[in-house]
Amino acid sequence: MRLLLDVHLPRALAEALRRRGTDAVALAEWEGGRYRSAPDIVVLARAYEEGRVLVSCDCHTIPPLVQQLASTGQHHAGVILVASRSFRPTDVGGLLEALCGLTGQVDNWEDELVFLKRVP
Repeated sequence: MRLLLDVHLPRALAEALRRRGTDAVALAEWEGGRYRSAPDIVVLARAYEEGRVLVSCDCHTIPPLVQQLASTGQHHAGVILVASRSFRPTDVGGLLEALCGLTGQVDNWEDELVFLKRVP
């Protein structure tokens, strides 16, 4: 699984994921930061081209955007949403364990949208 972490998640999480063997990059460093301020639809389209699942804290605007893509027959590489009631963006350890727990659970993330859950 190749991950793209949105700007609300710390770069330290991307680094920790890479140490665990997951291909992860923070949006701020991805392609030289070119997409840091880009609209979500542009980020999703480019992530799809690269096969990167977007990990986002934006639980309000991403789901309707994903629905819009589906209604027009467009695809995305997958979205993992991080709800503020489940995780603080600074909870690198909790996010790391939960994201690593997803590795291998889904063979094909294309057009999937899931909410990240804490590892018990």
